[in-house]
Amino acid sequence: MRMKANEIDFITMGCSKNLVDSEKVMHRLEQLGYVCTHDAEQPKGAIAIVNTCGFIGDAKEESVNMILELAQRKQEGKLKRLYVMGCLSQRYKKELQEEIPEVDKFYGKFDFMQLLQDLGPAPKVPHATPVPACHADRHLTTPSHYAYIKIAEGCDRHCAYCAIPIITGKHVSRPEEDILQEVRNLVAEGVKEFQVIEQELTYYGVDWDGQRHIASLIDKMAAIKGVEWIRLHYAYPNQFPMELLDVMAAHNNVCNYLDIALQHISDHMLQRMHRHVTRQETINLIEDIRKRVPGIHLRTTLMVGFPGETEEDFQQLLDFVKWARFERMGAFAYSEEEGTYSALHYTDDIAEEVKEQRLAQLMAVQQQISEELQAGKVGQVFKVIVDRQEGAYFIGRTEYCSPEVDPEVLIPASSNLLIGTFYNVRITGAEEFDLYGEVVV
Repeated sequence: MRMKANEIDFITMGCSKNLVDSEKVMHRLEQLGYVCTHDAEQPKGAIAIVNTCGFIGDAKEESVNMILELAQRKQEGKLKRLYVMGCLSQRYKKELQEEIPEVDKFYGKFDFMQLLQDLGPAPKVPHATPVPACHADRHLTTPSHYAYIKIAEGCDRHCAYCAIPIITGKHVSRPEEDILQEVRNLVAEGVKEFQVIEQELTYYGVDWDGQRHIASLIDKMAAIKGVEWIRLHYAYPNQFPMELLDVMAAHNNVCNYLDIALQHISDHMLQRMHRHVTRQETINLIEDIRKRVPGIHLRTTLMVGFPGETEEDFQQLLDFVKWARFERMGAFAYSEEEGTYSALHYTDDIAEEVKEQRLAQLMAVQQQISEELQAGKVGQVFKVIVDRQEGAYFIGRTEYCSPEVDPEVLIPASSNLLIGTFYNVRITGAEEFDLYGEVVV
């Protein structure tokens, strides 16, 4: 297959915040005359750009492996130019330049304008397909009915285990009107559902005047005509802005869903992790959230094997999960990240096999909870948006499900459904995670 000089294959590693960055860069490149393809199964462009992740060991390894794979393609003459940007090259640019000289140039997370200047206008290609006009300043890689909205960069929290502040720097909130205009532009393009994301969403606006402005932002976003669903990701339990719950309760188009990473529950672990919240404060917050937003689905992330975690600490975590009965929960084993407080001041003293045992035990508890909660939905009717068709089923989601990470609703393809359309669906069956349903006429 011949390489096309004006085509760029873009590969995004890591989180949805990286995906937004890729979408913005792709749009700028298309304004320069390039044709951009995202995560193509069969790359065919003369240029490849990898947007890397540098969060934890596994993510870094995955990014490096992707770079090496493309470097091999370049050596084989299947690729002319290879560029790398994002979190990994932000932190390890010098080391990567030395180890992978096949890469034409490395860029950090925030200097993509230099990448655009270095590439320059696309070469003229006969019979090239023109890029369609777009009101938004992004090339959406998601299905056309939903998009991620990043409302800030960086993080002022310095949790002992986390390298994000080292990579991204201090928290910087986007101007409110910029965000609202982006939403309006995306609505004009047909987007109905918005995943609001930030490293710590509840900190939005604190860098302006010390006050939290997230409730005001979501209130105004919900008032925009055409916004059907808003879903909130990555809240922090310390100093949680309770007025945000009032906004959630007041607007039908703000999903009863909150992604709030808790990491642990024992006071011993929370203190060592520098989470600035106590066990009782966490329990009180969960109770308040469920009381003020009835039916809310909570997603959380927990960590096992942090340095110094005792069997008693872990048992408290297990008991907490049994009590909280989170609708959505992810967990991971601690891995030491260089430069973090825990890497500098603690010893990674929990054996890997113990970490894995604890992780498996924790997830087994959650699996049972998930099965019970999913079974309780059978017979109920939910508003569902259809994302795609796979074989004999249309695949959709309720307001309680974020794309990629949460359970889906499988609807027999015998129904004549439209992608990106909402339907009322009665749940007819449930598995550990996914649901089965039929459209209610």
